[in-house]
Amino acid sequence: MKVTANGLQIEVDDTGGEGRPVILLIMGLGMQLVAWPTAFVQQLVDKGFRVVRHDNRDIGLSQGFDHAGVRNIVWETIRHRLGLKVRSAYTLQDMTHDSIGVLDALGIEKAHIVGASMGGMIAQRLAATAPGRTASLVSIMSSSGARGLPGPRREVGAMLMRRPLGKGEAELVAHSIRLLRLIQSPAYPQTDAELAERLTFSMRRAYHPAGLMRQMLAIGADDERPQVLARIQRPTLVLHGEADALVPIACGKDSAARIPGSTFISVPGMGHDLPPEVCTILANHIAPFAHAADAKEKTP
Repeated sequence: MKVTANGLQIEVDDTGGEGRPVILLIMGLGMQLVAWPTAFVQQLVDKGFRVVRHDNRDIGLSQGFDHAGVRNIVWETIRHRLGLKVRSAYTLQDMTHDSIGVLDALGIEKAHIVGASMGGMIAQRLAATAPGRTASLVSIMSSSGARGLPGPRREVGAMLMRRPLGKGEAELVAHSIRLLRLIQSPAYPQTDAELAERLTFSMRRAYHPAGLMRQMLAIGADDERPQVLARIQRPTLVLHGEADALVPIACGKDSAARIPGSTFISVPGMGHDLPPEVCTILANHIAPFAHAADAKEKTP
């Protein structure tokens, strides 16, 4: 369903019903709300939560920003390396207000904010910007964005720079599978057929590569977040895969070190994806953490 959030039309999925503590799931770069597996959502519902997912602006079925165009990524990357400000059509703080707007539209006063990758960056900003709306923060496979942190493995970085061999669905899916093979959880590999099924479903729901590029620029422009993390005062859990080839585990450890009182948990065998086994591990960490945060809030 569509809601108006921060003045934009944002696509939302709301599962579990009212009267339960709410988990707001925020997905990563270029990924749609369906990238949160339905089975993961159901696990959280079964553990007592109402779960809200949404397509971030410029992706999926939410309002796009094609009118803003796309700046040259190579030039903006050079600017970033030179210490100059990356120019973007919007910021992660704007996307943070989109997420707060989703809570407003659904009449939700407070939620457990759970974000993955770029979604973790947005979740971090939300916890710092709106502590009164944040029951707790869970940052998954994400980063503070601080300079000096390690980047993707060499082969992953090279793959990110390659273009698909064609513009047809089959070529685009094959290109994405080649990337996912490099970043998936080595302990829980998925077959090419499983990856293709998920990618095809997502692509047929919506395909908006220009939105991904604008989101990438928003990440590059977000150079204040290392300082923002120090302002977070809500209960925080940082989860990160030990085998993450896209956002190395050092990034998760750095985020946890910057957030006062946070808890860091590394997940053996987890890469930068959400296979069923990893979803179960994450749900089993998130649910008790969120319930404990709620119980502490109610304690006089």
